[in-house]
Amino acid sequence: RAEGLPLGPGDTLDATRALGLVDLLDREDVRLALRTALLKRLEDSPVFDALFESFWGGPVPVPRNPPVVPPDAEEERESRAATSQRKRSVESWQELEELAVPAPSSREALGRQDFAAFGDEELRAVTALARRIARRLSARPGRRWKLSRRGEQVSLRRTLRDALKTGGELSTLTYRRRKLRRTRLVIVADVSGSMDLYARLLLQFLYALQNAFARVETFVFATRLSRVTDELRTPGYREALGHLSERVQDWSGGTRIGESLSAFLASWPRLVDRRTVVVVLSDGWETGDPEVLGEALAVLHRRAGRLVWLNPLLGSPGYEPLTRGMQAALPHLDVFAPANDLASLEQLARHLSL
Repeated sequence: RAEGLPLGPGDTLDATRALGLVDLLDREDVRLALRTALLKRLEDSPVFDALFESFWGGPVPVPRNPPVVPPDAEEERESRAATSQRKRSVESWQELEELAVPAPSSREALGRQDFAAFGDEELRAVTALARRIARRLSARPGRRWKLSRRGEQVSLRRTLRDALKTGGELSTLTYRRRKLRRTRLVIVADVSGSMDLYARLLLQFLYALQNAFARVETFVFATRLSRVTDELRTPGYREALGHLSERVQDWSGGTRIGESLSAFLASWPRLVDRRTVVVVLSDGWETGDPEVLGEALAVLHRRAGRLVWLNPLLGSPGYEPLTRGMQAALPHLDVFAPANDLASLEQLARHLSL
């Protein structure tokens, strides 16, 4: 509290409950537990990290107004992220996330509230949003027309042709309407340690979208790629999380975006064509070779109808995409947009149009 973090008595109880769910002899488990229970604003992350390091290893300067991480500090950050490459149970993570602080009642505040502080009420709103997006995608009209008994316009050519069969008498009108576009979505989501603050919300969104829209394939990655389409189609969100914990072995690990996208191109090339929208959901903290990332995105950009990158950090004031990963990615993207609150996800349907 002395360093400006908004903490009350209830947060102390939440932190105590969180510590009861982890191994107190495991420093990284303790850090993640306290981070989940106490951190409510993304901009407070550097303050929390500095205070935690100070407690465990001696005095560390605490940033009062943490700036955006400059390029020359990236290697240190990425190295720190790479050291956390080990399996973490999704079920234990879910228990910790359930300690989140209740949401504000204002609808406008809810729309702009950062995902890092979301509770159960907001998660229900995210589910409803995913279903609305799925309905809009399913009903999106294309450029081509087809004949119909009822439609948007009269097909003059077909109506006159039919009239010739009856001596020129217009007995019936033939209509036409636009064919519905059959867009396919491929979502590749980052579940590495740097995305922990957003994982619960984004998983709920992906789960709802997977079950509301038939033509979507979902993959997740940290250090390697995992296809989770079938796991997300499991009836019941908690059951789906259980299957994910068994399927994904590198949860909260380092971030190998380029290698994961290359693995996708090698194993599932037929999923991407000009009717496909590929969505990469990541903060861009690449710990692998950024050239590999750039090459993989270049191929995806050529093959897909649209390549979209959603970055939760883009919604933070003062954020600039200066990391090596984002610098390698930006030249190949059709859309670079935030994904840190409901208002940003409301725009997703527009970004997914072909």
